[in-house]
Amino acid sequence: MNKHVKILIIGGGPAGLAAAVSAHKAGVEDILIVERDVRLGGILNQCIHNGFGLHTFKEELTGPEYADRFIKQVEELKIPYRLATIVTDLKLSDDGKTKIVTTMDEEGGLNIYDADAVVLAMGCRERARGALNIPGERPAGIYTAGTAQYFVNLEGRMPGREVVILGSGDIGLIMARRMTLEGAHVKLVAELQPYSGGLKRNIVQCLDDYGIPLMLSHTVVKIHGKKRLTGVTIAEVDDRLSPIPGSEQFYECDTLLLSCGLLPENELSGQLGVDLSPVTSGAVVNESLETSIPGVFSCGNVLHVHDLVDYVSEEASAAGAHAAEYIKSASGGKAGSDGDETKVKVVTDGGVRYSVPSILRPDHMADLTTIRFRVGSVFKDVDVVTYADGKELARLHKRVMAPGEMEQLILRKADLIADGIPAEYRITIESK
Repeated sequence: MNKHVKILIIGGGPAGLAAAVSAHKAGVEDILIVERDVRLGGILNQCIHNGFGLHTFKEELTGPEYADRFIKQVEELKIPYRLATIVTDLKLSDDGKTKIVTTMDEEGGLNIYDADAVVLAMGCRERARGALNIPGERPAGIYTAGTAQYFVNLEGRMPGREVVILGSGDIGLIMARRMTLEGAHVKLVAELQPYSGGLKRNIVQCLDDYGIPLMLSHTVVKIHGKKRLTGVTIAEVDDRLSPIPGSEQFYECDTLLLSCGLLPENELSGQLGVDLSPVTSGAVVNESLETSIPGVFSCGNVLHVHDLVDYVSEEASAAGAHAAEYIKSASGGKAGSDGDETKVKVVTDGGVRYSVPSILRPDHMADLTTIRFRVGSVFKDVDVVTYADGKELARLHKRVMAPGEMEQLILRKADLIADGIPAEYRITIESK
């Protein structure tokens, strides 16, 4: 027989934990967290460096310390969770109101839950070598940066000693420092784009402080070695990101770490029929972080890749509160996305790649709504300008914006509807 639960949260990482705590505090106690790992905390368990919690707890914590703060809240509130549990199927009931979640675990075997609301908090995964199409054999010694981090920080094993890192995402930058501290020689970090994909502070603290060169507009064009990696060939790329003939250089190494982007784990979302963004690969959500399916909410890195876990927790707390609101509403969910309420489309252009949310419903908006976005390239001395049907609402000057750092703005509902409900809310970048 199916088991009923009011809110089922898929994922027990920072997003899932924060959503559960928030939903419980909002008045819904019938909550279940399902997590595929053997412990709560998600990726934070292997992030032993500090820098977490400055926004949320006003102090600097390591990843495990940050996760522990939320795990303790979950346990104090007696929110149930199931570990080593994978979701094998996610679908709607025949009437479309109930979400049917099928799970599998070692102890209870197969379980089927009827959930009134679901919070998607599955996180993201790294882009592996198979997605990069790098020519060469398939030798040992090639890892994603996160896998290497797991080996070093949780297993106490070194992947190698002579290291090249491809991609300058935050995990790659942090692993450049970590491998150096463990005695490895990190020769360089190569980045395909003409700008880094990580936070400026990580470039300074993880590369500059250790004398590790960052080679922008460079990529690995060939992998050498059969049983074990013996080296890589790196070439400069042109404006179209194509290797420039004659610029190739060979670097001897036994380890190649890949930090080439993160992909939201949205296979279950797609299976359910959730509308996905072609830009973020995450769900299309409204101001309540509700997807195209009423009662299904998305938050954290499964929605869009964040740079700070504090923002993940803030966003997930909002998703949990909105899920609780959906449960408690007498109509079965005033947060529903398919009703007759007026919707305002959020349009991004001029260098802004996407926004979260991408749909606004003035009837359901709070007085203040946080909108997060990323830019597509590096901008200096520009204005972020917002418009409602062509009328300028706000203008914010930015000295520097880069793709590696998420931006945000606060939208006042009163400003948006001052002249009536607009059809379009636009975010763009304009030069001074």
